[in-house]
Amino acid sequence: MYFAALLARTEDGWEASDTELDDVETLSDLTDLARDASVDEDTVLVFIEQEDAWFGVVRVDGEDDPRIFISDATAAARSSYGEILLTDELLGREPGADDTIAALEELVGLDDTEDDDPDTTPDNDNTNDDDDDDGLDDDAVPAGPLGDTRILADLGLPEAELLMLRADAMAEIADALGAAEVLEAVR
Repeated sequence: MYFAALLARTEDGWEASDTELDDVETLSDLTDLARDASVDEDTVLVFIEQEDAWFGVVRVDGEDDPRIFISDATAAARSSYGEILLTDELLGREPGADDTIAALEELVGLDDTEDDDPDTTPDNDNTNDDDDDDGLDDDAVPAGPLGDTRILADLGLPEAELLMLRADAMAEIADALGAAEVLEAVR
C-alpha cells in the first residue's frame, strides 16, 4: 500500500494534497506535477511512502533540478514508484546505459549462438576475473539510504534525524516542518 502527498509552501504556511501517481512514469512527470502545485515557484515536497518498507522525498524549488532522498534504495527498487526516483544520476550510472545495453543485446546475440543453435554456455562461470575483486554488480542498487540527506535541513529536519526515520516517517517529517495538521487532513 502506497501513500503519496504533495506539500507546497506558501506565504501562509504549507498546503497539502494527496496525489495519484497512476499517470506518473518518470521523474520528469513527477517534477511537473510538483511544479503545477507550486505557488510562486516556491518549494514543493513530494512524499511517497510504502507501508514501513521505504519512503522517498522529492524536493522541487522553482526551476531547479529536483532533489531526491530515498530511505531504503533496495526496497524502493522493488517498487514501481521507487523505480521512478532511482534515476541513473542518483545511482551514479551513465544516463540511458541500461537502455543502450538492452538494445544492443537484443540486436546482437551476445551468447555466441545462432538463432536455431542451443545455448551451450555453462550456467555458472568459474573464471577468476582479477578486474572484479569486490564481487559487486555495477548495476546493483545500494542498500540503505540514498540521495540528498540534507534535503530538508533548511526546513527544520537535520540530516541525522532524517537518516533515523523509519516507521511513519511522513508524519515525523511533516511535524518537523510544521505541516503535520495539513498532511493529516489529506491522509
